[in-house]
Amino acid sequence: MSSRRPLLGWLLIAPSLIGVTCFLILPVVLAFVVSLFRWDLLGTRTFLGLDNYASLLADGALANSLLVTGVFTLISVPVSLAIGLVLATQLVWALPGSAIVRVIVVIPWVCAPLALGVVWKWIFQPSVGALNQILGVRIEWLTDPSLALPAVAFVAIWQNVGYISLFFQAGLSRIPGSIYEAARIDGANAGQQLWFMTIPLLRPTTFFLAVTQVVASFQVFDMVFALTGGGPQHRTEVIASLIYHEAFEASRLGRASAVAVILFVLLVVITVIQQRWFSRRITYDMS
Repeated sequence: MSSRRPLLGWLLIAPSLIGVTCFLILPVVLAFVVSLFRWDLLGTRTFLGLDNYASLLADGALANSLLVTGVFTLISVPVSLAIGLVLATQLVWALPGSAIVRVIVVIPWVCAPLALGVVWKWIFQPSVGALNQILGVRIEWLTDPSLALPAVAFVAIWQNVGYISLFFQAGLSRIPGSIYEAARIDGANAGQQLWFMTIPLLRPTTFFLAVTQVVASFQVFDMVFALTGGGPQHRTEVIASLIYHEAFEASRLGRASAVAVILFVLLVVITVIQQRWFSRRITYDMS
């Protein structure tokens, strides 16, 4: 039996291993290979080596997209986590109607981002949009270079806050009530309980949400494409928008693959940094 256990283990993980290899590992390898060529999908491939990477580093488009994506992430992720935590602290009490509220706040997350982008583009319309009609003023939400990115980030926050609140609610439900009872006996007020007890004990949940939300924000495309298409003046051209432009508008598949490889490496570095930072501060002991 012991000689057959390794074979049985490989057979059990084979479906997942095949999926990971075909849809995760192989595309990354192929993207790196294609990034070494000049190729427009129709003509012949010309080997360039690392010239695509050199041209991207010398080009301002990559730096701009990295800056835009970084600012978008810094706006959307912390605000989403903060609002999600506040909402979760209210939902965890299971008050009458809380189940309906949970369904309502999760609906934006389960909807297609492209459809949400189309709806919010209509809401942000300067002349007939619902938001300006309510405010009674004309504001160019998506065409003003100073407002476009915050508007896009707002939509992303609105979409993700329900999903985040459900995870925080699950984390809050795992914290024993005896901990808060002991804190109240010691004289801790609500703010002290939140800062010194709730937030530290929620670090495993926060770590998971921070990693997944940062990765998702660096890969955002369809909602931004529907809202602004990367404009105005490239102020909302995130990395994924640059990849789309290079591949399908400029027919430079090699440069698009090079941007994708750079994005992959960047996400790996950011994830490792987050893991190192949280690993020393996470506790899984709720007793």
